[in-house]
Amino acid sequence: MATIHYHRPVFEDALAAWKQLLQSRGFPTELVWILEENLCFENDPAAAAGVKLGFQTRFTPHPADDAKVSYHHFAESDARVVFYRLGNSRGRSVCMLLCDPWFEPKQEQDGYLRRDDWLISFYPGLPEEIEEITDEQRWKDRVVRGRPLSAVDFCMTFAALHELKAHGRVLTPDERFGLKILRSLHPR
Repeated sequence: MATIHYHRPVFEDALAAWKQLLQSRGFPTELVWILEENLCFENDPAAAAGVKLGFQTRFTPHPADDAKVSYHHFAESDARVVFYRLGNSRGRSVCMLLCDPWFEPKQEQDGYLRRDDWLISFYPGLPEEIEEITDEQRWKDRVVRGRPLSAVDFCMTFAALHELKAHGRVLTPDERFGLKILRSLHPR
């Protein structure tokens, strides 16, 4: 396997490049960053995969610095980081940060603009509106399992973000289990 040579920029420089790309495509540069818990898949027989994607920020809010924290965590790996735009919502671009070796073969014909010197790709997406789900019942009825794998499955979760802030790293499954036991022994 060939050695990859790259140098990740600071978050602010990568973000500036992302916003410049969005602006050049005529997309909003006001960004709404979301995590896995903000995704809302709903059954839709008319959609290509049988599900349509929306998002919500009402039921699982998260810290404003989630994109920067996610970027720093992802930048520590040797996997490609992806700035991913889901679509427009109320004059804003709904975005996620993704990271996984799964993105390595993705090229421009797949919609990914590569910066191999950064080991970053940008996926500006299409000029589509993405619905923000505000109805709690729709959120509760969302599709959680049994949907096809997609790029957005390689995003940061709120639990991982919380662990990064609390412990400085994402915990192992054993550590999470140990914390559950400790908490059960010392109820508040």
